[in-house]
Amino acid sequence: MIYLDERFTFEDTSNDLLTVGELLVDMISNEYGDGLQSDGYTRFFGGSPSNIAINVNKLGIRAQISSAVGEDGLGTFLMNRLKAAGMSTEGIQRVDASTSLVVLTKSQASPIPIFYRDADFRLTFDANLERALKNSKVVHFSCWPISQEPSRHTIERVIEEAKNRGLLIGFDPNYHRMIWQPGENGAEFVKSMISRVDIVKPSEDDAERLFGKDEPFNQVKKFLDLGAKLVIMTLGKQGAIVSNGYETVTFQSLATEVVDTTGAGDAFWSGFYAALIQGYTVREALNLGFAVSAYKLRYTGAVVDLPKLESIKEQFGL
Repeated sequence: MIYLDERFTFEDTSNDLLTVGELLVDMISNEYGDGLQSDGYTRFFGGSPSNIAINVNKLGIRAQISSAVGEDGLGTFLMNRLKAAGMSTEGIQRVDASTSLVVLTKSQASPIPIFYRDADFRLTFDANLERALKNSKVVHFSCWPISQEPSRHTIERVIEEAKNRGLLIGFDPNYHRMIWQPGENGAEFVKSMISRVDIVKPSEDDAERLFGKDEPFNQVKKFLDLGAKLVIMTLGKQGAIVSNGYETVTFQSLATEVVDTTGAGDAFWSGFYAALIQGYTVREALNLGFAVSAYKLRYTGAVVDLPKLESIKEQFGL
């Protein structure tokens, strides 16, 4: 169990957060809409774990990314964006496959994605990834790398190594049926991962895709029943429910302006991790996560020009 008023104590390492998983291109429409009526799209840096790594670096902690991209122009675009953001590309594997991308309609609600995958799930456990794990405090991954091989095997190895080294493990159960192989019960596999990690942050949509429709408090209980130590269920405009099975609390959204919801969940994770590593309690880190998410919602794209965490804390009066 993770208590809301506890602070984590981390060993002194050269890196703070390691994110493992998809690095891809988000093609976001230039116009709002529920369908694909837009004639124009703009490419953005994307991929949830990669977004988080760049965000936390801007917020003031150190991060590394372990991902796979193609030996193509889109892969080079992503590599150049990482370099421009001051991030190391040592953990990025270039593979003989097309760089993965997601097509999204610009939205003020939950964007509906269309997936085009190839390179991202070809991530393997190599010496760079092993070294990054050894030198980090927290490791984070999403459903993407566990949905196909060989990256699923890579994550299995990451979890084993992280547990052996006492790292905090965060998992984003962002299940989408379309990223899994036809005929495989991806939802059941995701459920099997819950007890193996420390923190899970499903959205209301994630929970519905995994369990079917139900009241949010019931959905949170389902994650706890699967062995979750801390569940953070985000509810969009309605804020969030957080529970460790002993204490359940609600948080109000801090967002006052919504331009684009793409990457809002990643922004939350970023603020939350940055705050935990900087010594805030879990409860304080949750509030700071919502503040970073609210800041991001004012801009288009998953990765925006975030200020340091202390500046966001002051802006939101926390």
